[in-house]
Amino acid sequence: MEKESKIGVFVCHCGFNIAETVDIDKVVEEIKKTGDVSYCTDYEFFCSDPGQKEIERAVKEEGLTDVIVACCTPTMHESTFREAVARAGLNPYRCEIANIREQCSWVHPDKKKATAKAIRIIKSIIGKVKLNESLTSLKTPVTDKVLIVGGGIAGIQAALDVADSGHEVVLVEKEPSIGGHMIQLSKVFPTLDCAQCILTPKMVDIDRNQNISLYAYSEVEDISGYVGNFKVKIKKKPRFVDEELCTLCDKCTEVCPVTVTKEFERGLNLRKAIYIPFSQAIPSTYTLDENACLGLAPQRCDECVKVCEPNAINLDMKPEIVEEEVGAIVVATGYELYAKENLAEYGYGENLDVLDGLQFERMLFQMGSAAIPFRRPSDGKTPKDVVWVQCAGSRDPEMHLPYCSKICCMYTAKQAKLFKGIFPDANAYVFYIDVRTAGKDYEEFYQQVLEESEVIYLRGKVSKIFKEGDKTMVWGADTLTGKKIEVAADLVVLATGIIPSPDDKIVKMLNLPQGPNKFLKEAHPKLRPVETTIPGVYIAGMIQGPKDIPETVAQASGAASKAIGLVSSPELEHDPTVVRVDKELCDGCGICVDECPFDALKLTSNTVNVNDALCNGCGICTVSCPKDALQIKNFTAKQMMNMIEGGLS
Repeated sequence: MEKESKIGVFVCHCGFNIAETVDIDKVVEEIKKTGDVSYCTDYEFFCSDPGQKEIERAVKEEGLTDVIVACCTPTMHESTFREAVARAGLNPYRCEIANIREQCSWVHPDKKKATAKAIRIIKSIIGKVKLNESLTSLKTPVTDKVLIVGGGIAGIQAALDVADSGHEVVLVEKEPSIGGHMIQLSKVFPTLDCAQCILTPKMVDIDRNQNISLYAYSEVEDISGYVGNFKVKIKKKPRFVDEELCTLCDKCTEVCPVTVTKEFERGLNLRKAIYIPFSQAIPSTYTLDENACLGLAPQRCDECVKVCEPNAINLDMKPEIVEEEVGAIVVATGYELYAKENLAEYGYGENLDVLDGLQFERMLFQMGSAAIPFRRPSDGKTPKDVVWVQCAGSRDPEMHLPYCSKICCMYTAKQAKLFKGIFPDANAYVFYIDVRTAGKDYEEFYQQVLEESEVIYLRGKVSKIFKEGDKTMVWGADTLTGKKIEVAADLVVLATGIIPSPDDKIVKMLNLPQGPNKFLKEAHPKLRPVETTIPGVYIAGMIQGPKDIPETVAQASGAASKAIGLVSSPELEHDPTVVRVDKELCDGCGICVDECPFDALKLTSNTVNVNDALCNGCGICTVSCPKDALQIKNFTAKQMMNMIEGGLS
């Protein structure tokens, strides 16, 4: 039975966002005629302080039992208005949002039609709010520890921020060392600071911080639980080397008979089957590559074991599962470069002298070294003519990636400048569509490259790259002059597109939403850029979208601050709009249990029980139940029918 209601409706102009398309006076006039509505008014901005005070005043003086604010999306200001009615003494879950901006004014240019639709939307919410219950937020304890997945600069910065604030951190990195792609860079734009000089002190801080438990060469195998109380299983892959005993004497590599390409050098150099990724690696220890080693499955070699004086090498090591409990999670799994197999038109993968940006970074890092001089891969000669191809795989919706990868213009300018600095008599050519330099001092840096480094920029697309003798021919066009361009290059560098690191396990475990290009979606692009729609889970760095190092560090600190705020509370409030099971109707078929994406339902004694802390109120279980035994609180089937009737009236 529907309760007797005194509903107050507050129609927001939202400046011109709503008022320009919707006739606010007409809406108020019509809503006042609706039964159960005892008060209706409008205001320019109800989210403002005067607007909220008007709602509070009306609740108290008009004796309102329910409140509807006709405004923007609930994502923006539902909590704002619920807090306002709570201050006035009304249960916050008796406040509802009627979205007449995103769902009405923004999509309808016809004012008459938009006004009519706004009235229908508000009437539909009137039908719902009459059956709303006065709910109480659920309270759950919080584990004072944060899990950070990914040990690049984003994960490192987030881990240090959380740890330095006095909270425990679990940092998981799948590679043998932390550092991510930043540690592979030569110098960083626009200051040309040494990347290692900036990052390695932070890496050492990770290793020495008492609040950080570092699991390198490890992967997250399973995540269960809910905000404030996540249970995490971490798989520690066997290094076959004891980190505590290893003295970095390097005798093992001297006797190892197996040589393979070195991942850290992007395949440009070689390493042994037992190796350290790079000299500044953290943890500072060796790792035995079980796919390359001859000493495993079956054992055919144990030369490294024989020469290891501290007995640090153990060929019998097995994977180990470690369990941790955390209150919040930061996902910072980083990026990869667009696959070279997708760029066959540029000769990438066939021509050794066609490189990606990270490969050239490694060459720049080695430039000037007597041990590894700057040489092109095919024949070891010093390159005199180098061509950079911008947007290789980016901004190409028909063939490759539709989006701009953001950092390519700047690192190309940096690389060309550094190359010309070492070889002033060499030629550096850059084929570009247009140059984007959005960042502090970025435009000035680019102009300096143009004016002082004598780098030749050619506005146009490259049509073909192919080998001819010992040269790599680059065919393109200069769209400014209308002339065809042909460059006989010694080396070609492709500024390849950025894609999110392909870690589908984490995405599936946490039910994280992804955009069309697989980057993780934030809860709100403007107001909640580091939060996800999963409570307690935050994102940072390139996994959210292409960005440079300053943006990455800033976002990592933002995610860390959110996590700190969460785990600093002894308990959390959980939204009570969760599913309720009618035990008389439920026959224990278990269909809903299988459908629940949050593992919130359990089948016991031929009926279903709900873990309210895990339930996100998504409603999937309610539509799967053949008995209609499950209903979301304040989103019942009767309320939905009332909304339909109100919208059609």
